Amino acid sequence: MRRRRLAAELRRIRTDAGMSITEVVAQLGWQGSKLSRIENRQIGISTADVRKLLDLYGVNDPRQVDRLAEMARRAKERGWWESYAATLPTETRTMIGIETEASLICTYEQALIPGLLQTPDYANAVISAARPTDSREVINERVEVRLARQALLEENTAPQLWVVINEGAARQMVGSREIMASQLRSLAEAHNKRNVVVQILPFTAGEHPAMVGSFSVFTFPAEEDAGAVYIETMNSALILEQPHDLQTYGDAFNRIRAAALSPRDSRDLLSSLTADTL
Repeated sequence: MRRRRLAAELRRIRTDAGMSITEVVAQLGWQGSKLSRIENRQIGISTADVRKLLDLYGVNDPRQVDRLAEMARRAKERGWWESYAATLPTETRTMIGIETEASLICTYEQALIPGLLQTPDYANAVISAARPTDSREVINERVEVRLARQALLEENTAPQLWVVINEGAARQMVGSREIMASQLRSLAEAHNKRNVVVQILPFTAGEHPAMVGSFSVFTFPAEEDAGAVYIETMNSALILEQPHDLQTYGDAFNRIRAAALSPRDSRDLLSSLTADTL
């Protein structure tokens, strides 16, 4: 993910500088395809080469230079999730990388409790239902990854997580009454975390812009990072980074959370549903 973001920034800075790839490689004496492969994320880039590019592009802000150089250095690090490459598709591993870099995660869930807030039993039931042909070993690994992701919310640099859940997802029976009651109770208690906001979008809210399905919008700490949108399907996932996509999904989330119950009222509804489930 860091390589992805770095490549996008370097491409944007080059474009803003009004320079073509041909001009850059000629001035730096690089092989013709080197910069193209860097910008297309086919290869990484050293911190020294990042500084050379930024100097050529006229970037003089030492904080921006240091930030991008550090991103290049850290892009070579392997995240813990890469050890699950045999189990997780590339899109899922990329999404986990996005989570670890984000400062704000805005998630709308149409039919499920979000993965970052699932209990172990709920996660196991959901994953087992979605992947009926997988071995128990693979399912257990996927549950393990889902729970490991949640440690992110406890870190000192934890992102802000803002979740809007369709009321149907809170009422959908998953696993058993005991499993669902435990999940709803955990979700209600999530409000106690300083960096988590949970809202329920009630049935009475009527039509809304995300009736087509769930999505997550990620915001990164640096203002230069535009962000990303993640949309999961049964067999794959989409990661959108174009400005118009970010605008569309960002606006949709703002409208959804405005229509949702307040965090306090959402907690009260979850507590009531927990009691009704048992």
